[in-house]
Amino acid sequence: MSKNKIERGSCVEMHFRISFENDFVAEDTFLYEPLAFKSGDGSLIPALDEFLLGMQVDDDGRLVINPDQGFGFRDDENVHQLPRSDFAQGMKLAKGQIIGFVSPAGDEVPGTILAVGDDQLTVDFNHPFAGHVVIFDVKIISVS
Repeated sequence: MSKNKIERGSCVEMHFRISFENDFVAEDTFLYEPLAFKSGDGSLIPALDEFLLGMQVDDDGRLVINPDQGFGFRDDENVHQLPRSDFAQGMKLAKGQIIGFVSPAGDEVPGTILAVGDDQLTVDFNHPFAGHVVIFDVKIISVS
């Protein structure tokens, strides 16, 4: 394995910024700790993992990913009405809040609250990035 270029199995530290086509910044590590991961370990979406192959320390780049290559398209069937009684009494709930839920299979899935009513909440279980063109700006910090 080359110490200079990212290959499958390389340990990588990188800064990244995730933004949408409307310039909304969803996540940005440039002012904080970089992300550390092993190339090909499944922690990145496949298109980004492939994009990084061959990059080396101090390289930067931009990858634009359409929904079909990234987080998929929104599905209205993933929006559900849930009784308010399903949530802990006194729990602060607000439109736009993202909460972790446990699926029937036992996996944790994010749900975005779309509306809060007296008796029920409208929750969107689509991935928060679904339906968006996602832009990844990256800078490689270390490769080993």
